[in-house]
Amino acid sequence: MNIRIENIGECKIAYLRQIGPYGPNNIKTMEKLKDWAQAQNLFNDDAIILGIAHDNPETTSPENCRYDAAIVIYKDYQVDDTVNVTEISGGLYATLKAKHTPKEIQNAWEQIFVELQATEYELDNRATFERYTGAMIGNGYCEICVPVMAK
Repeated sequence: MNIRIENIGECKIAYLRQIGPYGPNNIKTMEKLKDWAQAQNLFNDDAIILGIAHDNPETTSPENCRYDAAIVIYKDYQVDDTVNVTEISGGLYATLKAKHTPKEIQNAWEQIFVELQATEYELDNRATFERYTGAMIGNGYCEICVPVMAK
């Protein structure tokens, strides 16, 4: 596995939040978001879907872990009241492509932090996320994205 450093621009997202242990409920939340996006004609090959885990389950109790299933939307896109809207800060991110299986994603999350230690970058305090494009979803892949800054 090899990480790459990428400048990801600031973006507006529509999202649904799940609070509780990470796992099957995250998948249900993501499916609800995809259903909403499909109904809005937003879920296509150009779509960018994000899975944002806000909390580290090693330091936050499982019942308080926050997960957002999100889709990038245009700045002027008006959403209905079934989803929330916010912005993701742009900047440098270490990214790592992984097969979209529980085992491979877990391995990628562990590996990205190990590989990051051998670079001239360190963790930043912006959101970490899994990124899915239409093409990646169709091919069974995702990207782990971790915010970084120069040491």
